[in-house]
Formats: sequence, C-alpha cells, structure tokens
Amino acid sequence: MTIYVKIMPKLTGPLVVALLYDGLCTFEFGIVAEIFGLSRPELGSGWYRFASCAVDEGPMRAHGGFVIVADNGPEVIEQADIVVVPGWKGADVPVPEALCQQLRAAHRRGARLASICSGAFVVAATGLLSGGAATTHWRYADKLRRNYPDIEVDDTSLYRAHDRIYTSAGSAAGIDLLIEIVRQDFGAVAANSVARRLVMPAHRTGGQAQFLERPVPIREGLEIAPLLDRIRADLATNWSIERMAHETRMSMRTFLRRFSEATGKTPGDWIAAERVSEAKRLLCQGNASMEAIALAAGFGSSHTLRHHFRKKVGISPGEYRARFMIEMPDKQMASA
Repeated sequence: MTIYVKIMPKLTGPLVVALLYDGLCTFEFGIVAEIFGLSRPELGSGWYRFASCAVDEGPMRAHGGFVIVADNGPEVIEQADIVVVPGWKGADVPVPEALCQQLRAAHRRGARLASICSGAFVVAATGLLSGGAATTHWRYADKLRRNYPDIEVDDTSLYRAHDRIYTSAGSAAGIDLLIEIVRQDFGAVAANSVARRLVMPAHRTGGQAQFLERPVPIREGLEIAPLLDRIRADLATNWSIERMAHETRMSMRTFLRRFSEATGKTPGDWIAAERVSEAKRLLCQGNASMEAIALAAGFGSSHTLRHHFRKKVGISPGEYRARFMIEMPDKQMASA
C-alpha cells in the first residue's frame, strides 16, 4: 500500500500577531485570522505567519458567549512584524500601560501596527499617533477626538495610515485595510486572490466614505425608482435635470425634492456616482482605453472621467486598474 504525504512548505513571511483580550470582538479577530492565518500554498512559502496572543490572564470571554484561550502570551509581540488590534473592550476602558509599552517597542524596531474599529483607542493610547491622522467607527469618532485632541480624527474614511500605523473604521472596513496591507506586501494579484476567497471585491480604497450622509433607501414602488433604473441601464445618455423631470411628469421643483428624498443626493451627484461605479467595473474587466470607458460610462471624455474618478475614489482610473484589475488564473477560467 502506497501512502502519499503532501509536505507543506514552511512559511517564512512576516509574522502577524493578533491581540486577544477579555471581551474580544469576535468578528474583528475572525477577519484577521481569516486573512493572515489561513494556509495559502498557492501564494508560496513567503506568505504570512500568524499567531494570537493574550493581553489578559486566564481564559477570556468573547462576544457570542464562548471562552477563548490563547496559544501565546504578550512576549510574542517582540517577534511580530505586524501587530493587529481587533477592536477593544470599549472606548472608555483604559489600555494597560504594559501593553502600550510593548506596542511602542514593537513600532520602534520597525513593526507595523494596525487597528480595527475601536482598536484605534489602543493605538492612540501609545502616543504614537500624536500629530498624525487616524480613523475609527463613526460612532466613536467624537470620543476619540475628545480623548486624544492631538490626533486628526477622520470619521469619513475607511482606513488611514500614519508612520507605519494603520487604523480602520467599522468592522467590515477592517477587511479592506487588511487586504490593502496584503496588496502592499504581495501585490494586487495576491490581494485579489485573498478577496476572491472571501467572496468580495478588492475594490474599496481607504479614502472611500464610511457611510452616506443620508442613507435613505429607495422604497419599492416610489415613483422615481423606475427612472433611476432607466438611468443605470443607459448611463451614456445625457440625462439633464429637465429630461428627468419630464420623464417623471413632475415639475422641476417637485422632481428635485422627490429625488433628494429618495437618494439623499442631488441628481448630478447621484449620476456621477453611478458613472464612477460603472467605470470601476469596466476598468477591472478588460483593457479598454480610458476614452472608451469614459464614453461607455457617460463621462464623454477621459479628462472628465479622471476628474470625477479622482474626486469620488481618491486615486486615478489608471491607478485603480493597476491595483484591482481582475486577472484570470488560467485559460480555462477565462473561457468558463
């Protein structure tokens, strides 16, 4: 009887250490373990090594009603290349000075620090963000400003970077930050591979907004909804306000009021956002020229496309394509 044993390569890449604490934010820790802790042999032996470490003694509770025990103590932070703080016990819960000292020492020797959601309060407590910019969940932004007035708190971005320190907004924004770290370390192809395994696009840049100013859903049956569907299906058309009002059989004044009620935006802002979204899709799916994409998305010219794209996304269309263009792993998939 022949037995075949598959030898997995020993990983040699950066060591990522995720903190565990009593009252652990389970989702935040889970995404760190998912992105950095899973075996990814297709990405080679240089992929990340992963470890968790306890910053509290004894068994610790986690959100969801279970108890966790860490494999390592805080001494493993001394070996870390990246330390991730997956949330924190609460915005008003003090951060132990011993932990602050360990994070400051890790940063001094070149390690990167990253936080998700309320984990920004842990990094802020170290003093390393003084004079820099950071973000956190919009619910905690004012508290972070009051507690740390020397930090520029950005409550609109998904994630921010300052001197090898990364902070991210609400829980899911942590995924975007961690995939961005993968992109920086291993390139766009690896980042897109991780994103595909998570069944999500690697498309959100740090400058994107956390939430709409008025996140009003379009109600089914609302009289303006059919018009929005027609516009999405034909973005290349010149949709003037006069034409939109005529198609809904409303006066200009009534149309503008109803449009704002339905979308939270002016017609011009809404159409520009839809056209940018279409341009993103086209940029990721082929090698069409910027002029062709601009025409298909309704911008009319590549110059106008670049203007609106940079305003909405924070980077140029060319940089976006370089980061996020979907690459087929083989010919079979390309023909599937």
